[in-house]
Amino acid sequence: MKLTDTEKREILKLIEADKPLPDKYRFMLFDDKREVELVWNGKTSEVTNLVLPFQVIEQVDEPRNSKPIMAVNKRKSGKVIGDHSRIAAVDKYPVQRPLFDTRGRQKSGWTNKLIWGDNKLILSSLKNGPLRAEIEKEGGIKLICIDPPFDVGADFSMDIEIGDDTFTKKPNVLEELAYRDTWGKGADSFIAMIYERLVLMRDLLVENGSIYVHCDWRVNSFMRLVMEEVFGTSVYRNEIRWKRQPPRGAKAISRQYARSSDSMLYYTKSDSYTWNAQFKEYDQKYILSKFNKQDKDGRWYRIDNIGDYSEKSIAEFRKKGRIYDYPSGKVGLIRYLDEAKGEAITDIWLDINEVIVKQIRFSKFARQ
Repeated sequence: MKLTDTEKREILKLIEADKPLPDKYRFMLFDDKREVELVWNGKTSEVTNLVLPFQVIEQVDEPRNSKPIMAVNKRKSGKVIGDHSRIAAVDKYPVQRPLFDTRGRQKSGWTNKLIWGDNKLILSSLKNGPLRAEIEKEGGIKLICIDPPFDVGADFSMDIEIGDDTFTKKPNVLEELAYRDTWGKGADSFIAMIYERLVLMRDLLVENGSIYVHCDWRVNSFMRLVMEEVFGTSVYRNEIRWKRQPPRGAKAISRQYARSSDSMLYYTKSDSYTWNAQFKEYDQKYILSKFNKQDKDGRWYRIDNIGDYSEKSIAEFRKKGRIYDYPSGKVGLIRYLDEAKGEAITDIWLDINEVIVKQIRFSKFARQ
């Protein structure tokens, strides 16, 4: 630390006057290698470490399955159109463990539990309590997906139209209390709330784990900064945009582009993380336009660019009958439709059921 006598006197005066130090002194006085840091009123590095006991309130039993669950994903990407019938490969992905434990009632252990309470205290108890050892024995927590509260204002009421009738859902006491705790001091409250919880989640995740955080336009910018504060900038993977619903009503006529999507921020714990690529069926028009050649065995294929494959790799492809020789002497790579995995899933999701449909169904049920 190298401070001039003038700088030292200025710092002492500010401290004696109980005034905050300029940021330039904060970086000069403290050894902090971070070039960019998110700062908010009341920021602290302290994280809850309480361990509270979990008490059983209710047990819901499902019948024990007599046969093991097998999961085989079979896809057909093609229909008969004219004289062309294209059927893509049947993909058999490795069988994965079911989402829920199917062995019947679990009087002890950590599976099949819906825990009610303040999630900060729950996360702290999971991290520091006896269940931590059981969870890690089974491989640890590999995936976390959260849907934190958005700044929708203190008014949690919701108007839902069903036919010619309009029903209003009023806020309850818990919603009003949660709003004060989360947004009572504006953005500072929200960042402080989510920061501590994300730190606990990061510590619970295994090194190859991933986390998805749902947010909307109200908190998107805050959330991205907090995530990078907690997890780091190098482990950001994607911002997924998913379409909630088509623009209707006021959204359709507002003086701006209609807001019809939310975000999911995807981060990993480290650079060594689990990733299972996902694909969707090819569009029928794409199949007909691209896979428009047929070999002697009746298999449909397309000719792809050879790319930057080496001469050795091209020779191996030729042995397998995967090289197409053009009259010009150029070569192409044969790709069969029945071996294609499909179109890779991107960071734009357009096939999610509308959120508003679920709200209407719930209202109808309540009305009855």
